Amino acid sequence: MTTADTPVPIPVRLDIDAVAPHFSRALAHLDKAMVRELDAVDFDRPLRELVRLRASQLNGCSYCVDLHTTDAAKAGEGVQRIAAVAVWQESPLFTARERAAFALTESITRAAEMHVPDTDWETAAAVFSTEELGALVALIVTINAWNAVGVSTHAWVG
Repeated sequence: MTTADTPVPIPVRLDIDAVAPHFSRALAHLDKAMVRELDAVDFDRPLRELVRLRASQLNGCSYCVDLHTTDAAKAGEGVQRIAAVAVWQESPLFTARERAAFALTESITRAAEMHVPDTDWETAAAVFSTEELGALVALIVTINAWNAVGVSTHAWVG
């Protein structure tokens, strides 16, 4: 293997689990609470992973993109749909419900710039129950928290 073909290592900036263990455990508890909310409304498992994947793509979290790509495949998603998440607006592979979830994911992930437009909320509210929307918001907020830690600290490198 030549130097040009050698993967570039990404050094860990901060081992968040070691230096902020209380926070790390609290984030893990948040994740478990979010999963309970999703389970309570029987939220589609493959869509959970696709939402996590889309937020992770937007946030540039390499570790989470890899993790949720793998988890989406394990949940039954095909390679074509997983790859198309990055271009979901241009892809015919997704249902109205999935598209609404992706639009809301993008709006919440980019809340500082987009302020979650009413149109994105209303589109999601038309295809998700109030309880499902609550679980979806919990999912999006939680993956964004994980992404923020991963991107800022490189705590978990692939």
